[in-house]
Amino acid sequence: MNTPEQSQLGKSSAYIDQYDASLLFPIPRAGKRSEIGITGAAPFFGADLWTAFEVSWLNLRGKPQVALAHFTIPAETPNIIESKSFKLYLNSFNNTRFADASEVLARLRADIAEAAWRGGPVQSVGVRVLGVDLFDREPVHELDGLSLDRLDVDCTHYQPAPELLSTAPAEEGIVTEVLVSNLLKSNCLVTGQPDWGSVQISYTGLAIQQEGLLQYLVSFRNHNEFHEQCVERIFMDIWTRCKPVKLTVYARYTRRGGLDINPLRTSHPQALPGNIRTARQ
Repeated sequence: MNTPEQSQLGKSSAYIDQYDASLLFPIPRAGKRSEIGITGAAPFFGADLWTAFEVSWLNLRGKPQVALAHFTIPAETPNIIESKSFKLYLNSFNNTRFADASEVLARLRADIAEAAWRGGPVQSVGVRVLGVDLFDREPVHELDGLSLDRLDVDCTHYQPAPELLSTAPAEEGIVTEVLVSNLLKSNCLVTGQPDWGSVQISYTGLAIQQEGLLQYLVSFRNHNEFHEQCVERIFMDIWTRCKPVKLTVYARYTRRGGLDINPLRTSHPQALPGNIRTARQ
């Protein structure tokens, strides 16, 4: 079983520029999920939405081609893909000749599906490769919702503090709200390098006390965990502490190494959002 410490994170790495699918490094989700109380089926659906901004290969005449790529990796996959390995894998396309973008797309889809589903029956992942002619159609839009950052609160916790979460009294009734914050920050599980993000929390249930929710989100500031794991921890803390009827947690993290990762976890089936970057991404 792969562990984060066995990955290339924090290590000097040779940049291989010839196609090599073995560079992808899957890490099982189960270990970190057990830490937050998930031992069987997870109480959420969702996906990890990746954007690759540095995709390139050679055509059959040796001329470089460039593209963007969107990846949708279901939350049901047994593994996450460690992000540095993803970057190294994409770099391995740089001096490899392919007939056309459709051949690149097929390789990406097959390799990423194998890594994400490794250990179980291989199913599909979503992959889109966007050529230069489509770049101008890629919008920038901030997460919709009421900003928690407007609140003037004291922040004293910088490790996850779920005890900060609470709800209004039951007699005040059920509400439906969409709340956002740009103050999410955590650190890489292995290297400790900062990961900056924005988060959107949509729920139906007793009103969550907004001051405490903002303080809780800030409490991730010195916490070491991968993006996907942070979002699942946020989901589970709100789900168990506030007991909403419905809950969706969606985070968009700034890119590193030409990749951004944007996990979404939801208690109920729904269409995934468009993979639309924010200004900081």
